[in-house]
Order: sequence, then structure tokens, then C-alpha cells
Amino acid sequence: MESNDPKAPAPLFAESTPLGLLGLAVGCAALTPIAFGAALTPPALETAAMFCLLFGGGGQFLAGVMGLANKNLLGGTLFTTFSFNWVMNWWTLHELAAGRVPDGAVVLAVDVCFLVIFVVLTCAFGFLSKILVLFLLDIDLLYALRIARATLHAAFLGPLVGVCTVALALIALWIAFAMLVNVTAGRSVFALPGPLFNR
Repeated sequence: MESNDPKAPAPLFAESTPLGLLGLAVGCAALTPIAFGAALTPPALETAAMFCLLFGGGGQFLAGVMGLANKNLLGGTLFTTFSFNWVMNWWTLHELAAGRVPDGAVVLAVDVCFLVIFVVLTCAFGFLSKILVLFLLDIDLLYALRIARATLHAAFLGPLVGVCTVALALIALWIAFAMLVNVTAGRSVFALPGPLFNR
């Protein structure tokens, strides 16, 4: 999201957050049938893989680089880092479609690292907006469920990961629509609550 600091330099690009959020929502939509076990054939995995690569990886990478160029350290860092995770989603799905399973121990270690990252970022985004905290809390829960499913070998947690994935897409769409439509309409069509924490 854009800085409210009047001394901040003029951005090089338009606000890139909606682009990153729309890419994330499309990536989540592609993963939803897989998370619920409804699309596990090689063609389904390959199809989802391409959406993850183009929209999740490409869209978020572009949004992140543009955000960093605009001096948006928090949003730019989040989108750029997460874009590489979407590329990993592409690779994982591609490998699964070919019958090759990525190493579970490595994936688990990275998931734990991501959970730590997102918990800290959840607190940081509390200084910007309550809905961004909700967005990050959903990601925290998603990674916690992934870790629990891997460590406890609890397949029944899969649908809960699916629910978090759907919720993440919906929250991302709401924020993106608010940033796009509210500016265009000149009024608050999609509500964006204020910060959770005072600076």
C-alpha cells in the first residue's frame, strides 16, 4: 500500500499492490480444487502449475519489484519473496504431475521458515490496516496447517488448507477491489479499515 508520508518521494510506478493481490487470488483459485482433492490428475496439476507460475509467481514478482522501486519496502519485500514461493508451487505441481514427489523434509523446513516470516510480517502490517492483518493471519494459519499435516501425517487437515486458500483469495480480492474501485469511484465502495496499531 502507498505511504501516507507527505515527505515521501513521488512513486515511479502506479500502486502495484492490486496487481500482486489479483495474481495471488488467481493462484489460490488454481490450487483450490487440488487442496480439496477434486483435481489430482496430471493434466489438472500441470494446469494449476501454469497459473501458479504466471499469476502467482509472475504477477507478484512484478508487483514486488515495482513496489520496491516505489520505496515500498514492506509490500515490495513481501510480494517479491512470496513470488519465488509461487514458482516453487509451479515446480512442485509439475514434478507431481510427472510422478516425482519433492522431498518432504526440505519442504517442511522451508514452511517453518515461512511461518516465522509471516508471523513477524503480520505484526508489521498491523501498523497499516486491520484487513491486512486478517490477510496475513490467514497465511499464518495456512502454513501452520501445512506444518501440522506434514509432521502429524494428518491428511484430514487438507480440506482446512483448502478453506484457508479460498479465504486468502477472497481477502486478496477485497483489498485489490478496494484499492482499484474506491479510487475510481472517489468514495469507499469496498471498506478498508484503518491500522490495528498506532504508530
